[in-house]
Amino acid sequence: MAALLSWLAVPALAGPPELIERGSVRVCADGNNMPFSNDAGEGFENRIAELMAEDLGVELRYVFAPQIMGFVRNTLQLRVCDVIIGVAAGYELVQNTNAYFRSTYTVVMSAESDLEVANLVDEALRGRRIGVVTDTPPVVPLRQAGAQVKSYQLMVDTRAINPVREAIEDVAEGVTEAAVLWGPIAGWFAQQYDPPLKVAPLAVPDPSGARLDFRITMGIRRNEPLWKDWINDFIDRRQNEINQILAEYGVPLLDARGAPLVLAEGGAE
Repeated sequence: MAALLSWLAVPALAGPPELIERGSVRVCADGNNMPFSNDAGEGFENRIAELMAEDLGVELRYVFAPQIMGFVRNTLQLRVCDVIIGVAAGYELVQNTNAYFRSTYTVVMSAESDLEVANLVDEALRGRRIGVVTDTPPVVPLRQAGAQVKSYQLMVDTRAINPVREAIEDVAEGVTEAAVLWGPIAGWFAQQYDPPLKVAPLAVPDPSGARLDFRITMGIRRNEPLWKDWINDFIDRRQNEINQILAEYGVPLLDARGAPLVLAEGGAE
């Protein structure tokens, strides 16, 4: 109710005053970070940003920077842009909106693979050559399960290297037998092969105790309640369209209970 009253106290504009004054939605993004975003507008975060601008009836503009250390400081905190489309819930450098999807880590295998892995304590992992990105949640459980781990660098400049693409290329070429990777990235890269690689979401919660699932929000500056309220309302109204976009990119979606989210026609559960 308080949020509603604060909106009613503001002159009748199409959206938050700071956005109307600028006449655009200014998005902080990485220009070379598929499947999330690129400077050609081909990522799923680009598509969601387009929905936002359409909903507000204003121009969409980007401020591109490599999504490495200092990204938030050099973009959102400098006030050169106003929203990061994809941020994990609880990320302390931003104010989080409501989550617009939940996903999990996956096992990526060749189309012919006979490997069946339900979780990170699965005996089937023992002795297998498995790729994983350094310092991500699956690393320790994979080692404890007896997998032969091949690591890929985490913090990189995406203009020069993409560790997930390298991990999936190694699976496709038989260098490794599988890779355990964040689902939203793995699903898209796996689709690029003919036939597509298999992508198997890991169960949530994982018996190893590793946190494998995360809720993804949008990130904005603190003390911008009207902007946060508008984005939360946008997510609520257009969730079905967002789900359909994510599904096109192979993002494994989870429901509130952690079970796979099955989309009906039109994007509803």
